[in-house]
Amino acid sequence: MSYIGQFLGEKDTLMKIMEKDFPELGLTQEDCIEMSWIESIVYNSGFPTDPPSPTEILLQAKSPIGKVYFKAKSDFAREPIPVLGLKGMLKKFLEEDAALMIWTPYGGKMDKIPESEIPFPHRNGTLFMIQYYRNWSDSDKRSNSHIKWIRELYSYMTPYVSSNPRQAYVNYRDLDLGRNKNNSKVNFIEAKIWGAKYFKDNFNRLVKIKTKIDPENFFRHEQSIPPLCLS
Repeated sequence: MSYIGQFLGEKDTLMKIMEKDFPELGLTQEDCIEMSWIESIVYNSGFPTDPPSPTEILLQAKSPIGKVYFKAKSDFAREPIPVLGLKGMLKKFLEEDAALMIWTPYGGKMDKIPESEIPFPHRNGTLFMIQYYRNWSDSDKRSNSHIKWIRELYSYMTPYVSSNPRQAYVNYRDLDLGRNKNNSKVNFIEAKIWGAKYFKDNFNRLVKIKTKIDPENFFRHEQSIPPLCLS
């Protein structure tokens, strides 16, 4: 198991913080790679970074890592997870090889932004976001097993994350939360099941905007926001 973290600043500054607050991790200068923002995007996406430059990689018409299948789910935490919960999470996580979790810290300036300020509500009171992720290749015949595992991990985390509703990050689109059954007709009640998880109370405001701008629901997908006139 390995860890990758991102620090916004120079590695000399990071080392001072780590030596003061987390000396038990034994981080060294050799463990750190300084890079530009665009280089970090390419690096964290798993793309090869040598010899092509980051901009050359991003401008390619075809991904250099080929076709990838994956399943992802997400959570937001508003309270610290106790040690017992973290131990159980780690045990479940290690049941699957080549799995990935991304923990994104919140707080700071974000904590001062009210939920209703913009459509994205997960700011004030949110400690961190979690993504659970597993990918596999076309030759891997265990897709059902991988999906079952990530759903079990998600279920285990239930007591430790947000609730009523259990919130989710819209850019980690999770069809387990629900989906439009018909490609053209959308039911408001059904859509609110996942809409509230992504947008909380802002979902109702987004429906009003959708109704005004796109009443015929021309722009749609499995979890699109419905116009009221088609609900």
